[in-house]
Amino acid sequence: MQKSTSYDEPIFISATRLAKSIREKKISSSEAVKAHLNRIAVVNPKLNAVVQLCAERAVSEARQLDAMQAKGNFKGPLHGVPMTVKDSFDTEGVVTTGGTLGRKTYIPPRDATVVARLRAAGAILIGKTNTPELTLSFVTTNLIHGQTRNPYNLNHQPSGSSGGAAANVAAGGSPFDIGSDFAGSIRAPAHACGIAGLKPSAGRVPRTGHIIDYGGAFDSWQQIGPLVRRVEDLYLLLPVIAGPDYEDAATHPVPLYDPASVTLKDLRIAWYCTNGELHPIEEIQVAVKKCADWFDAAGAHVKESMPPRMKEMAEIRDRMNEANARSSARRIIEHWGTNQISPTLRLGGQSRLANEFSHLVEQMDECRSAMLAFLEDCDLILCPVQPFAALPFEEVTSNPGSLAYTNPYNITGWPAAVVRAGTAAPGLPIGVQIVGRPWMEHVVLAAAAHIESQTGGWQKPPL
Repeated sequence: MQKSTSYDEPIFISATRLAKSIREKKISSSEAVKAHLNRIAVVNPKLNAVVQLCAERAVSEARQLDAMQAKGNFKGPLHGVPMTVKDSFDTEGVVTTGGTLGRKTYIPPRDATVVARLRAAGAILIGKTNTPELTLSFVTTNLIHGQTRNPYNLNHQPSGSSGGAAANVAAGGSPFDIGSDFAGSIRAPAHACGIAGLKPSAGRVPRTGHIIDYGGAFDSWQQIGPLVRRVEDLYLLLPVIAGPDYEDAATHPVPLYDPASVTLKDLRIAWYCTNGELHPIEEIQVAVKKCADWFDAAGAHVKESMPPRMKEMAEIRDRMNEANARSSARRIIEHWGTNQISPTLRLGGQSRLANEFSHLVEQMDECRSAMLAFLEDCDLILCPVQPFAALPFEEVTSNPGSLAYTNPYNITGWPAAVVRAGTAAPGLPIGVQIVGRPWMEHVVLAAAAHIESQTGGWQKPPL
């Protein structure tokens, strides 16, 4: 068993521990902010993960929070904790490009809902992290800011679309970041960069202020969630960002439960190492099997099994993606006046007749129903995130296997977390995906914490 390593420097402790240290006056908000800005200055020339800094404002806010604390007052549970946010989220007063040239100098008038909630809880925005154009690629590059690199091997990608977020968090540039996940864009970078990430249940967190927000035929596929080094920070952040904002009409006031209430031996867990189509590398298959064994040893009921109709669902999604000739993405491009798009942004596709599109929707709902029935006898699913570790830069376009293990759980809207579970050559982290029943994030997070306790989770990259 790999033992957990303790990193006591402020840039490597969890957001939970950092918030506690600030509250106990072991470190000031100003010191925490400056430490992370200094770390970004060291690692970002190698990574190109942080694409906007708001250092002056962050230092000023930290001073204000220190003064507040000196009077015995605290802004919230994240008082004085620095954060970065993916550049697809609106940030008041800070350039927000979404990776598209038409927004190269765009400064939003207000924060996205999740950003506003985090700042209200005391978090301090220190910068924005890189994203592919409109977030629609697993390769984190765009024509404004260029390519982001993986902190564990600079010749490899950090995946995407929250690749800048994952790379920066893994390298200690921020305690946490907020990403978006339309087909795996939180989970794939967490896997590739050896950190923890959570895609909450569809309807848990508002998308208001994200470049691809709420509404439309694909509304339920897009979810917002945190990327962190330690699973305990997922516990900390989810209650801050969850709940209706009375703008995103698909967000619901469903209670959150405490992961500490979960008893591992009561869980029924299904696991699979391969979907039978795209076989993961051996290290990933071994890691998933080891995770299943750890739950078996804890007394859980564990069986090797995979939800039905996975291949069919993936095929239907591909056809739906093309069904409207990607008109939603085209409208965003046109709205912002972008006249040159990134090579990784695919805007092809063939428009389909309304009756054909409606038939695809009906087929997808049938698949959702069949997959939901699978959960009648199952609380959790353990499976790969992707069939490979972080890809080298020679893989300049999205690999066809990128979506296979993640996008079915966007379509169902189920919560899914990723935590580091091993290492593949040449020294690249690999994660395991933990999928749960709708609204059962506490079960997913309890399972992620158990895996982290066995593997040690995040490990410091060689930067």
